[in-house]
Amino acid sequence: MTTVGDGAFRRDNLYGRSNDMGFSGALSFLRRKYTRDLTGVDVAVTGIPFDSATSNRPGARFGPRGIRAASTEVASLDGFPFNFNPFDHLAVVDYGDVWLDYGFPQNIVEKVEKHADKILKQGTSLLSFGGDHFVTYPLLRSHSKIHGPISLIHFDAHSDTWDDDGDRLDHGSMFLRAAREGIVVPEKSVQIGIRTQNNCTHGFNILHAPWIHTHGVQEAIKFIHDIVKTADPVYITFDVDCLDPAFAPGTGTPVVGGLSTVQALSILHSLGDLNLIGMDIVEVAPAYDHAEITALAAATIGHDYLCLLAQKKGAQARTIGTMLDEKPSGNAKI
Repeated sequence: MTTVGDGAFRRDNLYGRSNDMGFSGALSFLRRKYTRDLTGVDVAVTGIPFDSATSNRPGARFGPRGIRAASTEVASLDGFPFNFNPFDHLAVVDYGDVWLDYGFPQNIVEKVEKHADKILKQGTSLLSFGGDHFVTYPLLRSHSKIHGPISLIHFDAHSDTWDDDGDRLDHGSMFLRAAREGIVVPEKSVQIGIRTQNNCTHGFNILHAPWIHTHGVQEAIKFIHDIVKTADPVYITFDVDCLDPAFAPGTGTPVVGGLSTVQALSILHSLGDLNLIGMDIVEVAPAYDHAEITALAAATIGHDYLCLLAQKKGAQARTIGTMLDEKPSGNAKI
């Protein structure tokens, strides 16, 4: 029987969807059940409300709450353009947020890493919401314990490979630290949408935003698949400032000239053939937004990532190519 209302805590089944009104009810990501029982769970969604490593505007600590709120309408229909309900195939729960004491920021790496360890050791994968981008560092440490060195697909306006002393809480240096520690493999990783100056790539493969605007999404997809192979363990990290501020104003360090939501989603949708081991979406700061634009983009990106995982569990998707070949509906003549 379909649960009517407040499915976040009233539903029993991990599959399917609950019949919540988009404008009311208990908030969880995509109306999934709130639980820390991971029996039979494919993916746990968790929030990391930490923004003390940000270098500009704070506020990403409210990102997980904002993304959950924006996800209510995304949860109401089958995925587009996939043409299926991912939760007919994929068991997903909202695990809640990692508990952090804001008075002890020096404990962030240990706290987040142990939080992720507890989930991953049970055979459940993670979709995490920041928080500023530094939270990806302890998440990568945890994933590497299980999967070994990781290929990173990194959507961002910034490379986040500036040098530091190896001990800073800084959302602009953690991927250089991860590379030096052998957690990620730069030559098997791709940074997408970069449009801030860094004179050293540190071995990462970079798709600058102007290159994508000039050469197009399909060439970007080809470049990614030439670098990242299907056997490589792939972690996706998506900083919403990869998107142009017109599409994601609610973020701490916006940079003009970025990707559109359409460009980013098209690239994301092409990654389903890769060995996806986890994803995070970070730097959503709702206070700088006026209409949930940024949080809605983040919620949609998270939903579509789950659709990619549902395909691996047997969901049959309508491809973009098939959709483009379909005749338009209705009687209008084109």
